[in-house]
Amino acid sequence: MKSWARKSLFVLISVLTFGLVTPTQLLNAVNAEGPAERDVLEVPSSENGFTQVHEYLEESEFDREEFVREMITSAELQSYQKFGSKIKPVIENEFRDVILPKIEMAIAETAALFPENDLKNLAITEFPGAGVSEKIFHIKNRLTGKDILRFHVRRDNPPQAGYWFNFHYHTYHDEFQSHHDLGSIYWDKNTPPNWMS
Repeated sequence: MKSWARKSLFVLISVLTFGLVTPTQLLNAVNAEGPAERDVLEVPSSENGFTQVHEYLEESEFDREEFVREMITSAELQSYQKFGSKIKPVIENEFRDVILPKIEMAIAETAALFPENDLKNLAITEFPGAGVSEKIFHIKNRLTGKDILRFHVRRDNPPQAGYWFNFHYHTYHDEFQSHHDLGSIYWDKNTPPNWMS
């Protein structure tokens, strides 16, 4: 199996099973025919509450573009998990067309600021905020535990305008004070359900 396909499969399985099936189990099944010829780095993620995008990454084969693509895939999955089954069908298409490209750009721009050794330690939080929480996901340094980016969605209800979902992010550059707008999606005149419902 191609290296990029194997890595993508590991990330997908980790995200979809919420860590119940670990890539180690999958790796053992894939390599059951013979021992791997390469050294593979395992990064534990379930203990600290973060999804490490590169669960298995050979130190010598780090690919910045692949890292960004996998980070974006995880970001999209976290967003859909946040929306839940009631909100997702209503806003999914507009989110994918309008908001997601801006999230991709923010992640790519931030990744460009980090050297590869630091970039390898970035991870996406595993669980979005439920209820009325704004948190979609955060990108943190797995070693220090400090946030790098915080992606949020806020419910706005301007007078006579119905409910809107305002997507934005905050960065560590200004200690998360400024809102970097990603766009807004109209919901309805009625109050939207809680997130993840």
